[in-house]
Amino acid sequence: KLCEGILNILEKGTKTSCQVACLEALRILSRDKKVLVPVTTKRNMQILMKLAKLDTVEDPLEKVSEFPVIVEALKCLFAQKLSLELNLAAMLCNLLQKCQDQQLVGDIKCFDLRLLFLLSLLHTDIRAQLRRELQGGQVLTQALESSLSVRWTEEYKAAEDRDRPPLSLQETDCAIEALKALFNVTLDSWNVHNK
Repeated sequence: KLCEGILNILEKGTKTSCQVACLEALRILSRDKKVLVPVTTKRNMQILMKLAKLDTVEDPLEKVSEFPVIVEALKCLFAQKLSLELNLAAMLCNLLQKCQDQQLVGDIKCFDLRLLFLLSLLHTDIRAQLRRELQGGQVLTQALESSLSVRWTEEYKAAEDRDRPPLSLQETDCAIEALKALFNVTLDSWNVHNK
């Protein structure tokens, strides 16, 4: 009942600080397996996806004040068993493309990449969809290059930037998550070719 009450508050929309507090509470509460089942209904997952900005294609990531809510909603989704019927892979790829070349969305990008990794790890049938329909290899490679600040001078030659500071912890985490998701997508492709 507490989780349902929290989700009802989140669905109606409140101040950012209240939304973040509700999402943090929901994430902690949903660690209990008894609480997890009511949280993972289609309606409740759609509420979380809306807060994580996964439900729209057009909505740009412009309001910096919404970023904490987006990150907490992604964390909540990360804690849940993800549902395939909600087409989460396509929504995550779309959100990842929105994050490209934006400096302030690092947390959002990292959790998006973690969700893509988790989704591709737990649901092997999603790997083919990611690879073929959603151009996941290209999207994940772009996310990796963005995290590493790669600049290409030629087709197979990257520019060296000796003056660039070392990667931040967040950039490193994002690069690792992109590599893990890329591994799952390409591993499945490699397994198909070897059969």
